[in-house]
Amino acid sequence: MNIEHFNDLLAMARAQPEPQRLLMVFATADCEPDATPAQRAAHAAGTGGVLRPLMCVDKDPAELRDFDALAAEARRAGPAWQLVFTAALAGRTTAGEIQHMLELLVKRVEAGEFGGLLPFNPAGEAVRIG
Repeated sequence: MNIEHFNDLLAMARAQPEPQRLLMVFATADCEPDATPAQRAAHAAGTGGVLRPLMCVDKDPAELRDFDALAAEARRAGPAWQLVFTAALAGRTTAGEIQHMLELLVKRVEAGEFGGLLPFNPAGEAVRIG
């Protein structure tokens, strides 16, 4: 199954035999203060900038009705975001393990290390980076 929308990922996670947790890092694209005019133009066009994590959360797929519910919750919880990076964690996990994994995901987004993460835009559509 291709994952073209967050709801596809949600359906796949629910179908797994092992318990799943969806780990999410919500991020915005900022323009650095010392950006060149070309970098500023790219940012203004929506194709450039530096990704900055804003907030992170983990969810049991059974807790989420769909992407619209997640997006509404994110709007109530924090500032506007441009991308949500998502990973799945399989198996039984402790709250400490989940927190540790979320911290690692935030650091990966800050460092631009997106391998294995699925980014989605505010409409829930999968996004290709790079």
